[in-house]
This record gives sequence, structure tokens and C-alpha cells, in this order.
Amino acid sequence: ASLKAAISAGIGFFIALIGMFNVNIVTAFGTGIAGAYTDMGSITKGAALLALIGLAITAILVAYRVKGAIFIGIIATTLIGFLMGQTTIPESFTVAGIGEAFGEVAFKLDFSGALSAGGVVPFLTAIITFAICDCFDTVGTLLGTAGNAGMLDENGNFPGGDRALIADAIATCTGALLGTSTVTTFVESASGVAEGGRTGLTSLVAGVLFALSLLLSPIFLAIPSFATAPALIVVGYLMLTSVTKIDFNDMTEAIPCFIAIIAMPFMYSISEGISMGVISYVVINLITGKAKEKKISALMYVLAVLFVLKYIFI
Repeated sequence: ASLKAAISAGIGFFIALIGMFNVNIVTAFGTGIAGAYTDMGSITKGAALLALIGLAITAILVAYRVKGAIFIGIIATTLIGFLMGQTTIPESFTVAGIGEAFGEVAFKLDFSGALSAGGVVPFLTAIITFAICDCFDTVGTLLGTAGNAGMLDENGNFPGGDRALIADAIATCTGALLGTSTVTTFVESASGVAEGGRTGLTSLVAGVLFALSLLLSPIFLAIPSFATAPALIVVGYLMLTSVTKIDFNDMTEAIPCFIAIIAMPFMYSISEGISMGVISYVVINLITGKAKEKKISALMYVLAVLFVLKYIFI
């Protein structure tokens, strides 16, 4: 249960970092004397300044518990961007253009390289790597968002989670066949949860609105990254609150949770955070003799071994 809470908190840090990266509040530099590093961007002008203004607006609305605070913050920041000359209307967009692009990539599969001599091993390695990453990114996102929505049971499990994973797997395969970017469970869904989305109707409404947005895309494309970055940062805070469920008095619980939390933003991957959390949890509890006391499941041992093998061979 502690690890599941840590996954939610780690995702919170991760999406907040994404929001700050998108508008250069935080910037990543190339290799230097100490290697690659991050630093504060120029926050007194441009997109970074507008994002901070939007963050202040959204935070105040959230503090006053205004319904739709995140959405209002996005719209307000976009409008302020118009006044400051930062929000622009994109060029014309047609639905016919989507059809042309779709025809160029749908079902254009080519396995010739994978089936050639010397191509099978790299091909299988890629499949295994992507399968592991996609599976545990999805598991982490489901647990994180479900925990934030209060949908986990008393043991920290997500009832019906298997159906969500099957739906995600079908969507991933279908999207790949059609040549789109990956269709999967995204951490940005946490913003919908934060606004009160709790049932499948939320997803259906979102899907219908996405379809309609194809016709209104010039309007929606006008919403810049500096307007959505505050939403990601605020949702990151909301997900971070799950750390209160971690028992920090028990070091065999707290340390693996800490490792899982910091691994996600620092390694820029949800799946890596889960890997590090599971490995450290099993190893620390085994060595300290608390594994039997906590009744760690066989699945945890299997996952720990698989993750270690992944780092050795992939």
C-alpha cells in the first residue's frame, strides 16, 4: 500500500516537472563539467512568466475551492497571453488534411528489417522493452489516478483494474496499426480526476469532445503550453498529497517509497520509478528480515527479479 501511494506521489512530481519543462521554468542543459544538469529558466518574460501568472490564478481558485478552477485557469492564462502578444491563432486547418495524413501512415507496417539476418534479436529486445515500459507506465498511472480519485480499496488495490489494462492494450495495438502516436493511459488524466471525473462517463464525454475538436482545432490549438503548464503543476500537487499514506516511521517502507518517488522525475520515467521502488522494497525487507512479517507476495519477488534482469540484459 505504501508503494502504491508513493507511485501516485512520484507521478505528481513527474507531471509537474513536465509542466515546468514545457515552458522553460526549468531547463535542461547539455553536458558540462559535471555532466548534464537542469537549472531555472528565464522566468521574467515570455511563456515562463505567463505560466507563473497562470499558476497563481489557478492556485488561488483552487484555494477558494472554485469548481472548474483548473479549466478557468487555462482559459484566463490564454486570454492574458493574447494581451501580452504570446497567444497566436494557428494557420487554417482542414479535416481533409487529416484524411490525407492518415492514409500515408495507416497499416504501413514493414517487418523486413526485423526478419532479416541479425534483426531478430534487436526486434525482440525492442518488443520486450516497450512491453515492460508501457505495462508499468500504465499500471503506475492507473494506481496514481485511482488513488487520487479515492477508488482504491482498503488494501490499496484497484478493483476492475484488469479491464482497464486490457482496454489500454487493445488501444495501444490499434493505434500502432493506424500509425498514430501511442494510444495509452496518460498521466494528464489526473487533471480530469482532480475536477471530479470518477466514472466511465467522464471518458466517453472526453472522447466525444476530442472528436468534435477536430472541427474546432484552430480554436483549441490556440491554447498554448504556458496555459496548460499550470494545470499540470497543480495536478502534480494534488497527487503529491498521497505521501501522507506512507508510514515514515518504518524505514523499510519509507526508503523504498522515497526511491520510487524521486526516480520518476529524475529518470523521467514512471516505469523506472516503479522498478526502483519494487527492487528496493524487496531487497531491503529481505535483508532486514521483515519479508515474512509483511507477507510480501510472490508477484513482488517475480517483479523484482524481472526488473533486475531488465537492467542487466536490456
